[in-house]
Amino acid sequence: SAKDMKHRLGFLLQKSDSCDYSSSQGKKEKISSSQRLSQEEVRKWAESLENLIHHERGLAAFRAFLKSEYSEENIEFWVSCEDYKKTKSPAKLSPKARKIYDEFISVQATKEVNLDSCTREKTSHNMLEPTLSCFDEAQRKIFTLMEKDSYHRFLKSPYYLDLISPPGAGCGPENCKRNHTHTLDCNSNIISQCA
Repeated sequence: SAKDMKHRLGFLLQKSDSCDYSSSQGKKEKISSSQRLSQEEVRKWAESLENLIHHERGLAAFRAFLKSEYSEENIEFWVSCEDYKKTKSPAKLSPKARKIYDEFISVQATKEVNLDSCTREKTSHNMLEPTLSCFDEAQRKIFTLMEKDSYHRFLKSPYYLDLISPPGAGCGPENCKRNHTHTLDCNSNIISQCA
C-alpha cells in the first residue's frame, strides 16, 4: 500500500542519512550487549515526552520517527535550544543565538519551525540582546506542539512498538516486509545509528 511504501522510503532515507551522520561522528556509537535497552526504560518513554527525549536512545528513536514524517526540524530546534542554554562564554551567546534563529525561526529559515507570529516576534526581539533564556518561549511552544501531535503518533509507530515488544515475540507484518529480525537488540542498533 502507499502507507507501507512511504514507511519503507522513510526508513531507507533515514538509513542513508544515518550513514552520513555516523561517518562524521566516528565509531563511538557502537552498541555492545551491555548497552541494551531495558523494557522498563522503553516503557518510561510512554509516560511523558520528557522521559523520551531526555534519554539518549529515546531521543534517537524519536528523531528517526520524525525524520520518517519529514518533521525533524522540531526536535532539532529543541535540541539546539538545550545546547544553547549550556553556553558558558558570554561572547559565544550572540553568534550561537543568531545561528539558531537563522536556521529555525527567521522567515528564510532552512528548517523553519511552526511558531505563532507573537512568539516569533518576541524571539526576534530577543535577538537584539541574546540571553540564555531568549529561546525559552519558542522552545516551550515547539515542545507542546510535539507533545500534542507527533509524540502520540510515535507511541503507535513501529519505532516504539518494535522496542516495547518482548524480545523473541516475533515480528508484525509491517516489520516482516523489511526482512529484519526485530528484537530489542536489533532496534537498539538501528536507533544508535540515528543518535
